[in-house]
Amino acid sequence: MSHHYSGPDFGFPRGDARLDITDLFAFPKPGEAGKSIVIMDVHPSFSVAPPGPTTTEPFAPEALYELKVDTNGDFVPEIAYRVQFVPDGNGALTATVRRVEGPDAAGTGENGEIIVQGAPVSTGSEAHVTESGDYRFFAGWRSDPFFFDAGGALNNLQFTGEDTFADKDVCSMVLEMPNSALGGTGNVNLWHRSLVRADDASGGWVQADRGARPTQAVFLPGDDREAYLSGEPAQDERFVATFAHALEHAGGYTPEGARAAAGTLLPDVLPYDPMQPAAYPTNGRALTDDVGDVFLTVFTQGKITEDMVGPHSEFLSEFPYLGAPHNAGQAAGGSGYGAATH
Repeated sequence: MSHHYSGPDFGFPRGDARLDITDLFAFPKPGEAGKSIVIMDVHPSFSVAPPGPTTTEPFAPEALYELKVDTNGDFVPEIAYRVQFVPDGNGALTATVRRVEGPDAAGTGENGEIIVQGAPVSTGSEAHVTESGDYRFFAGWRSDPFFFDAGGALNNLQFTGEDTFADKDVCSMVLEMPNSALGGTGNVNLWHRSLVRADDASGGWVQADRGARPTQAVFLPGDDREAYLSGEPAQDERFVATFAHALEHAGGYTPEGARAAAGTLLPDVLPYDPMQPAAYPTNGRALTDDVGDVFLTVFTQGKITEDMVGPHSEFLSEFPYLGAPHNAGQAAGGSGYGAATH
């Protein structure tokens, strides 16, 4: 189920849907090879445990959302983009995006160069886009681009081709940037994460969720789930044995084959070269890439190669590329998803 429901028992990290990392996309901007589009999706609009809608507030003002960029292949970030949301006093949210480069990018905090400030968060059908220098930014509710038969996955991989996410929504942060803003080195590794304040008196930040590759954080970490979601890609080798154990059971791998397959899934990063077309899993991820089929092929050792579900059709040809939310109402002011307290 992509990275949806990565918490315990198909729930949400720390019980908060707004912290749930769902999908990461990276692809060259259509028609402009010198720029890239990165989409960080969080907060599914519905819950499976228990079933029902999640909160209407799109993002957590008390949280920090980050995109990490590794430019030299050591799986430690040299660049970070940090997004924070604040109430505007009228029941809506605005976003500030900061860019951090150098050693601080590997840490946590609210520092960094402000590249976007006061960007309005969209809660209805209209996409409010903010332009700032070389950057364009969008944040708000959108149609969930992920497509997958989650019911079949939870029914012993008995797929019927029913797209669980066809009428669902998600909260998106979309950033258009020049390729040089990704470090200018060509190949990079990307991942995103959500953080909240620590419960202790330190006042620091702790990681609630993280991810880049779809689905594996839901099905593979097992008893190591909490450690995995709070971990860093540079230390992901410690989860190879855990992933291999799950793959032996699910796909009938030999122990050696399972470890080899697990090694292709870790570290949990999205490799991306902005000068090449996006094609998951080798280079970035386009909105129409069938990541569910890619994962199923590995998960079952080729016994099942598809869930019979295809890409959605509501994508846009221009920024922010994601379709309007299904449940955006026509209330005054174009609210639809109104602000609400979590």
